[in-house]
Amino acid sequence: GTSQDLQSVIKSGEWNQYRIVARGNHLQHFINGTLMSETTDNDKSKQSFSGILAFQLHAGQPMKVEFKDIRLKRLRLTDGRKKLILLAGRASHAQGAHEFRAGCLLFQKCLEKSIGEKLVTAVYTDGWPEDPTAFDNADAILLFSDGGKGHPVIQSNRLAQIDALAKRGVGVACLHYGVEVPKEKGGPEFLNWIGGFFETDWSVNPHWTLVKTELAHNHPICSGVKPFEINDEWYYHMRFREPNNEVIKILTAIPPDSTRERPDGPHSNNPTVRSQKGSREVLAWAYERPDGGRGFGCTGGHFHENWANNDFRTLILNALVWTSGLDVPKKGISSQVSDIDLTKDLDPPPPPRKKKRPPRRPVSSP
Repeated sequence: GTSQDLQSVIKSGEWNQYRIVARGNHLQHFINGTLMSETTDNDKSKQSFSGILAFQLHAGQPMKVEFKDIRLKRLRLTDGRKKLILLAGRASHAQGAHEFRAGCLLFQKCLEKSIGEKLVTAVYTDGWPEDPTAFDNADAILLFSDGGKGHPVIQSNRLAQIDALAKRGVGVACLHYGVEVPKEKGGPEFLNWIGGFFETDWSVNPHWTLVKTELAHNHPICSGVKPFEINDEWYYHMRFREPNNEVIKILTAIPPDSTRERPDGPHSNNPTVRSQKGSREVLAWAYERPDGGRGFGCTGGHFHENWANNDFRTLILNALVWTSGLDVPKKGISSQVSDIDLTKDLDPPPPPRKKKRPPRRPVSSP
């Protein structure tokens, strides 16, 4: 329209509704529902798709301008790329164990270098994003955090939030302690999202070295992955959905009998586990949901140093790509990790625990 037509929709001295839409390098500016300007930024040397969001006023007569009720909404990516959200839990163990933040940052680095043109990644720490728009354009979510009753996903209304995303086809992946949720709160959702979970008084959490491993070589997650043997806290005897033939056994191994001889406890042992010495157990699995979304779970990931193992790391990177809805390269996701990469983002060591002093003996008077 003409300048006069456009000026007529602006309410002088009143609040006006601004809407700015950015799709890649294409920008639109609306005032009170009317398109005021539209442009495409083709200057590749200066264009930027991330950074500071700022409001700029054109030069002119002095005036007072105020902004309020600013809202952001992420749009689905339109260039064929997928988006993976990596949720890293808070530090909880000694340095080198349960390095959720360092692990997610390492995965992000590897994925950006190998498949960054197809997969956008975003890492959020402390268990859950403060940004309410974080999931708006997600294609997959990784939960790598402490679990049980403190699992970030079962707090507040988050189960319903992720369930709505899963029903929309968003993939869900869980690593290590992140696969454990209470049977009554989170268990049914995990069965629907990823096909299984760690159930207390059913599943167990021993440390042991993988032996006699088998991989689902016909599945994309195992592309370029060879059998490997590393020591970790490999949970096993997971609770899987029924019929369990819907769940694909990605990585299996036979735990040492000694892991089935521990005293009974919610995480340590139970009669069923004890009776199955010599049985092969599922340590990583995949699940394709009827809604089209994908799920993945892996029980390893206690020791951060184990990401130095090329095959274990490739398995997880492949799984994240697959869960995001992308094709995994035939040779798997290629990545290199240095000693510096493994140590630079570690959580600081926890403060030493104060020794409890014995209670003072009461002073008696003569």
